[in-house]
Amino acid sequence: MSANRPSDLSLSAAIERLINDALAEDVGPGDVTSSSVIPGELRFRGVMAAREEMVVAGMDFARMVFHKVVPDAHFAARVKDGDKVAPGTVLAEMEGPAGGLLTAERTALNLLQHLSGIATLTRSYVDCIQGTGAVLLDTRKTIPGLRQAAKYATRMGGAQNHRMGLYDGVLIKDNHIAVCGSVAEAVRRAKSGQSGKVEVECDTLDQVREAVAAQADIILLDNMPPPVLREAVAIVGGKAKTEASGGVTLETIRAIAETGVDFISVGRLTQSARAIDIGMDWSAE
Repeated sequence: MSANRPSDLSLSAAIERLINDALAEDVGPGDVTSSSVIPGELRFRGVMAAREEMVVAGMDFARMVFHKVVPDAHFAARVKDGDKVAPGTVLAEMEGPAGGLLTAERTALNLLQHLSGIATLTRSYVDCIQGTGAVLLDTRKTIPGLRQAAKYATRMGGAQNHRMGLYDGVLIKDNHIAVCGSVAEAVRRAKSGQSGKVEVECDTLDQVREAVAAQADIILLDNMPPPVLREAVAIVGGKAKTEASGGVTLETIRAIAETGVDFISVGRLTQSARAIDIGMDWSAE
């Protein structure tokens, strides 16, 4: 598991590209509304505030957007990523040329709302399994182009990252097993081909036994109800780490965690989180 990635993405080339692409998509050759109706010398102050309870993620993203459009803009965060805040909480204050701040507003909000939505949903799942010893993981079910940002947001919500991509961890899925012919053969090939940990997905208890005998490092228990998960954990007997996955919801995750699995992966964190309602109010100096 990629548990200890740095939380500061301000120097990440992927995040730089994301912000540049988002601004290019929204602004294009120019903001025709602001340039038409806002005098160039007019300066505004803005306040960004939560309109519902939320876990914050993406303050640096918003700051980077404003500074891309208005390099000398003043952006002062009043909360930090990972904070849980109440409705009405001021998240940030900004000041600068009105036209530029208005041009940057939607892109900054889009990123902050989306990432805070992921962090808020993630925290809900983390709270449900508190005290069980199980660790929440995210997945690769992300919007293309947003993976680093989305996985940053899950960390702010309290989850650990699973794989960032196909390049940093072996996870043998059902189709890999089908091509290889068996769990044992797939694990054997993976272990002979590289030195890292090998994880394999199992749909049945017989496959779990096969994975243990093949010395898999992590066994993914796919779409198993809690009674079957308990049997699988007993079969593994500590010889490998166990991960439950498949259709996990807020209503079911506690029972899954109480079966003794080490990890629970949830695609919904990055696939289905709704954007958090955040507003930006403006007042002239």
